[in-house]
Amino acid sequence: MTNPFAGRYEAKIEHAMEALKPIGFDMAQRLLAAIDVPHASIESYGKGAIVGSRGELEHGALWHVPGGHAMRELLEKNGVPTNAIVPSTKKVGAPSTALDVPLTHVNASYVRSHFDAIEARVSDAPRANEIVVMVAVTASGRPLPRIGGLQVGEIKGEDGLR
Repeated sequence: MTNPFAGRYEAKIEHAMEALKPIGFDMAQRLLAAIDVPHASIESYGKGAIVGSRGELEHGALWHVPGGHAMRELLEKNGVPTNAIVPSTKKVGAPSTALDVPLTHVNASYVRSHFDAIEARVSDAPRANEIVVMVAVTASGRPLPRIGGLQVGEIKGEDGLR
């Protein structure tokens, strides 16, 4: 998508999050439609943004609320409790820059088996005046986890942490 702030400093950018909300909902709907698993089996999620070279890191931060809100709302409508914050990362980069999108359990951030990331990139983006935004989900944690900590069966779901 085009970065409306590329090439210039703008003191107040928070209003741009409102324009990103429909993009967040569209991407989340497409992702849920494309997944070949029951929505109730989705266990982790994450989001990220890569800002083109004429932008700044804060432009990628605009994706935090619209991307996360859309993911949580649509998953909850499909029977998936989402008490945990949707983790996020961002960077400034050239076309083909890879981004490791962080993943955590949808209902409890302290579930170590679900601390993970998925690498994503778009071969011809972002151009200098663009922002690439991403959402990701999984239907499980890492294969063969064994570092202890809170287990999925122990989640209380009270505060998004445990």
